[in-house]
Amino acid sequence: MSRIGKQPITVPAGVTVTIGEDNNVVVKGPKGTLSQQVHRDFKVVLEDGVINVERPSDSKPHKSLHGLYRSLIHNMVVGVTDGYEKTLEIVGTGYRASVEGNKLTVNAGYSHPVFFEAPEGITFETPNQTTIVVKGIDKQVVGNLAADIRIVRPPEPYLGKGIKYKGEKIRRKAGKAGN
Repeated sequence: MSRIGKQPITVPAGVTVTIGEDNNVVVKGPKGTLSQQVHRDFKVVLEDGVINVERPSDSKPHKSLHGLYRSLIHNMVVGVTDGYEKTLEIVGTGYRASVEGNKLTVNAGYSHPVFFEAPEGITFETPNQTTIVVKGIDKQVVGNLAADIRIVRPPEPYLGKGIKYKGEKIRRKAGKAGN
């Protein structure tokens, strides 16, 4: 039995959940609205402020999707109440980032700056020139956008220069062994 799929999802005050036709789950909260299409075989039940996802059988495909759909719905509830954020740190001489409106500009040692447009529901912040904060209500979009920014200049193992997640440990290598 799926340990994650069995867990109920409590709906906080100020959040409305509607389960429409074709198992379309719509979650509205103070930060916005998210929706997720759940497979037609699964049953999503909302009663007394608690959401439960029930699977029809113990077959392998149903078991594998049970925890997935429960996690997706839980992430939507958390997203519309608290939101998600990823923090990136830039390490390197002359590497910096800035925000103008909804456009992020990253200078990471190339001959040209790299620009990122914020999709709808996503905001960029730069508390200082070497920190980027990506905020939004959709966990998947925030994570993918942060990964795209990191790919501009991944951290390298010799000097540690590049763009990394906050708290990420870079495995360092020794330089040349000079004689």
